Amino acid sequence: MMTEVHSTLDARNLSCPMPVLKSKKALKAIEINQILEILATDPGSMADIPAWSRTTGQELISSEELGPKNFRFLVKRLK
Repeated sequence: MMTEVHSTLDARNLSCPMPVLKSKKALKAIEINQILEILATDPGSMADIPAWSRTTGQELISSEELGPKNFRFLVKRLK
């Protein structure tokens, strides 16, 4: 099943905390129940993005490592 992505944030080549800060801003730009795709290369993102979505009350649909230093997250805006 393909999940419809409403917006993509390219946070590749950014170091912590920039992927989370940019994700926060990008999430505010989409509607509630829409999905934000986040692309990142910072290994810290594997811990940071799930923690950020949990603490802000959003739904982390998926987090995956596509290759070395290549991460993809899908976050559904709930608030």
